[in-house]
Amino acid sequence: MSALWTSTEIAGATGGSANGDFAVRGVSFDSREVGRGELFVAMPGETTDGHRFVDAAFARGAAGAVVSQPVDHPHVLVSDVAAALDAMARRARARGEARIVGVTGSVGKTGTKEAIFAALDRIAPGRAHRSVKSYNNHTGVPLSLARMPRDTRFGVFEMGMNHAGELAQLTRLVRPHVALVTAIAPAHSAFFSGEEAIADAKGEIFQGLEPGGTAVIPYDSPHRDRLIAAASPHAARIVTFGRGEGADVRARDEGRSEEGGRFVTASLGGASLSFTVAPPGAHWVSNALAVLAVVDALGGDWLTAGLALGELEELPGRGARRRIAVDGGEVLVIDESYNANPTSMAASLALLGEEEGATRRIAVLGTMRELGDQSDAFHVALAEPILAAGVDYALLVGDGMGPLADALHGRVEAEHGPDAEWAIGRIGELVRPGDAVLVKGSNSIGLARVVTALADEMLPCSI
Repeated sequence: MSALWTSTEIAGATGGSANGDFAVRGVSFDSREVGRGELFVAMPGETTDGHRFVDAAFARGAAGAVVSQPVDHPHVLVSDVAAALDAMARRARARGEARIVGVTGSVGKTGTKEAIFAALDRIAPGRAHRSVKSYNNHTGVPLSLARMPRDTRFGVFEMGMNHAGELAQLTRLVRPHVALVTAIAPAHSAFFSGEEAIADAKGEIFQGLEPGGTAVIPYDSPHRDRLIAAASPHAARIVTFGRGEGADVRARDEGRSEEGGRFVTASLGGASLSFTVAPPGAHWVSNALAVLAVVDALGGDWLTAGLALGELEELPGRGARRRIAVDGGEVLVIDESYNANPTSMAASLALLGEEEGATRRIAVLGTMRELGDQSDAFHVALAEPILAAGVDYALLVGDGMGPLADALHGRVEAEHGPDAEWAIGRIGELVRPGDAVLVKGSNSIGLARVVTALADEMLPCSI
C-alpha cells in the first residue's frame, strides 16, 4: 500500500519545512486515536493545545507530526497548524480524480452519508472514502479530506453548521460534484430567525459545486423552492426526491418489511426499483430516495445501491438496536442518544410506537439544545408524538424538559429529573422484560451513558 502522505508532500502542500524523512498511512488530531504509522496534527484548541500531546502521540506509534513549534520527533514545521490542515485537505482533494459527494441537512446527515458510502463501496470496492463519525465542522471536514487516499474513486463528506456562512466555507473546500440536502428542520434555531434562514444556510452547500454538478433536494420540504433557488446559480442539474407526485426520485409504494425495515418501490423517469431498507423507521424511506438520487447523479447502478440499502447496519447513537438479556427475558434498547431536534424526536417516537410486541414502551428523552426562545414550545409539542406512540412511561431529562413534563401531567406517567445520572438510576428501577426503551436527547445531555449502563453495567448480559 502506498503512503497516504510523505513528509515531502506535507511540506509541499503546507509551505512548511520537513524535519526528518517519514511516510504516514493515516491522519489524526486526537492523540488518543493516533494509530501506528499515522500523522499527528497538533491542532490548537479553545482549552488546550495539541503540542502538549505530541509525545503521547508518538508513544502510540505516530510516524510524524505537523507542528508550529519544533519537537524532538520527525515533523513538518508550519506557521499555523489549522491552516496547514486546510492546505493538506485542498491538496488531497486536488491530487486524485475522485467523484465527490457533499451531504448536509438538519436531520439524517450521518445516516444518509453512511448509506451513500455503502452503495458506492459496492460499486467500487475498497475505493470509496467518507468522513467518519460526525466529523462535519471546520476541523472535521479538512481532516476527512486529508485522510482521502489518492486512488479514491468516490468520496462522501458530511458538512454541518450552526451559523450562516459556515457551509459556504466548507463546501468550497470539499468542492462536491453532487451536493445533497437531506431535510430542513428547526435544529440550531437559537442562531437563526426561522426555518427559512436555516434553509438558506443549508443551501450554501451548492456554492461549492463543481462545474456540471448536481444538486439533490427534498421535494416534500416546504422549503423546496427556496433550496432550488439557492442551487440554480451553481448546479447544472437539480434532482428532487420524495413521496410527492412531482419528485424526480419518488417512492411509489412503501410498507414495513417482516424484519422491521421498509419495503420501497421507487421510480426515476422510466426506471423503477423495488428494494428493502434495513433500518426501521419511515424516515429511512426519504434517506433511501436521497441515496438513489446521488448514486444516479454519479452514474452508478440503482440495483447495487438497493442491495446496499438492504444490508445497512444502524449506527450507535443513531438508531442502533440492542436486545439486552434480563431476568425473565429481554429488553429492547433503541439508541438515539447522539442528538435530537423536534423533527428527529418525532420520528424516533413514531419508531418506538411501531414496537407492537413490546410489553411497555419507555421513552428516556433529554433536552433539545439550541432552540432559542422557542425551546419551551418545541418541547411541549413533543406531547403529541409521545401520546401517538403509546408511550407508557417517560423519563424526561434536563431543565429544558420541564414544560413537557407539565404538558404530560395526567396524560402519561412521567418523571422529570436533572441529568443522565438520575436517568440511569431510574431506568434501572423501571425496566423489566418485554420493555422497549427509546433513549434520545441532545448529545450534551449525555444519555449515551444510559445506554452504556443498560448494556454493560446494570444488565451485563447482552445478546
